[in-house]
Amino acid sequence: MTPTLVRQHLPHAGPESRVDRGARARDWSEIQERMLVPLYEAVHERLDVGPATRLLGLGCGSGLSLLMAASRGAAVTGVESRCPERLALARERLLPESWGTRTRAATRLVDGGPADAADAETPPYNLVTAFEPIGCLAGDSEGLSELLTAAAPLAERGAPVVLAGWGPPERCDTSSVLRVATKLADPMRPSGGWRPAQRDDLEEVAQRAGLRPDGSGRVSCPFGYADLDSAVRGLLSTGLFDAAIAATDQEQVDKELAEALHPHQRPDGTVWMPNVFRYLVARTP
Repeated sequence: MTPTLVRQHLPHAGPESRVDRGARARDWSEIQERMLVPLYEAVHERLDVGPATRLLGLGCGSGLSLLMAASRGAAVTGVESRCPERLALARERLLPESWGTRTRAATRLVDGGPADAADAETPPYNLVTAFEPIGCLAGDSEGLSELLTAAAPLAERGAPVVLAGWGPPERCDTSSVLRVATKLADPMRPSGGWRPAQRDDLEEVAQRAGLRPDGSGRVSCPFGYADLDSAVRGLLSTGLFDAAIAATDQEQVDKELAEALHPHQRPDGTVWMPNVFRYLVARTP
């Protein structure tokens, strides 16, 4: 969620500091990240991602979107500065020893930001993606604007840059669950707290980064979980509840999150929440 979906693993004191970040990253990789596969597929199809694509993935996390692009023949570079545990999982996915030398040479994973991915021997990128969805945390768009501004000089002129965000709250069943984050977070520290997505979030980010909007789309990304425990773990892995954990404690957040999920639990125990995500295609100057 959280996305991604979401500014994960914000530094907090208190209970959050005791969270097993490795376990949280694996929950993202194994439970939550797959919820965004329809978004990744829609963008790759629309932009005809293939052997001619040189893709720079910002905030690549555990690398599922890069793996999907690489499977279409794209040369991919991913940068991740906020969660080394997710980046380690991306390396497991994209750089296994069993892969051929040529395939691994076309894949780069960088611990850092766009500037760390600059390489005089690498041709300019012709696609930039920022798939971690914004629009649910106060202040998340500012950080993305800075990231895009730094990435634009590495891309060809007029190259597409893809941003993703949550759709309208009334079309995202998960919005009612995410309100737990606002209820429990410290009202005196609004930064990092959940907020409803706004219609023009993506356009405002693109404009601040000096990009030209050039089309958008909406994609159905339902959140489906095998059981309540998986749903809690998956949603916690987004980082959207980090501020609530810091303001209260892990046990209280787990309890109230489970209660909020009960209306979405089916008789067979599975949890199902239809959502709509939005993406914007912008162009570099």
